Amino acid sequence: MQSVTSVSIGYISLGYKLCLNGDAEMTVMSNEEYVESIYAGDVDLTRAIEGIRAKGMPEISIAPGYGRLLTLLVQASGAQRILEIGALGGYSGICLARGLQENGRLLSLELQQEYADVAYTHLQLAGLGDKVGYRIGDAMVTLPELVNEGARFDFFFIDADKGSYPEYLDYAIELSNPGAIIVGDNSFMHGRTMDPSQNSNSVKAVRRFNERMAMDPRLESTILPAYDGLAIARVRA
Repeated sequence: MQSVTSVSIGYISLGYKLCLNGDAEMTVMSNEEYVESIYAGDVDLTRAIEGIRAKGMPEISIAPGYGRLLTLLVQASGAQRILEIGALGGYSGICLARGLQENGRLLSLELQQEYADVAYTHLQLAGLGDKVGYRIGDAMVTLPELVNEGARFDFFFIDADKGSYPEYLDYAIELSNPGAIIVGDNSFMHGRTMDPSQNSNSVKAVRRFNERMAMDPRLESTILPAYDGLAIARVRA
């Protein structure tokens, strides 16, 4: 059995594995491990993670550091209407809704009713249930419906079927107000995006999404290289 503690010296974060014989083996923490080690736990987000696990749902929520960033981006942008593509168990929904102003609303698209129910429960328990609504079904059906309804949004978070990322981006731009923020998770797909031997439809789609985020003249953007990559763009006014 081993236990792990950590200390920070200058810019280097060090972890120590304490072995059974009492000897200490020094290891270096990753950037992400160091960042998470200095933030306190979050009751609402921990509850969401545990609820997702208890339901046997995929444990693929946005990384904690990027969840905090979503809240900051929503707050800084002053977004009033958010469109989330992919609710899963509500982890990212909590992060998004926390950044909304008093009258702000989050609309979340989710393929499965069961997942939306879990997500809504977690947002309710976090005191955010009055800020969120759900549309159930294939996003590629719901998104054109929103276009026909004349809907417009100030902020988009894309974290659903990777093979549809380029199409989700097209609809986000079409549904955006000037200056809207578009965020897409999993730009690296756990290394597959950068691996030339990986050429599945989903990998190729995420590569196209990343390239579009970088080069579309309607957008100004960046891709953050921590965790599993996060693409962020602003729609030019």
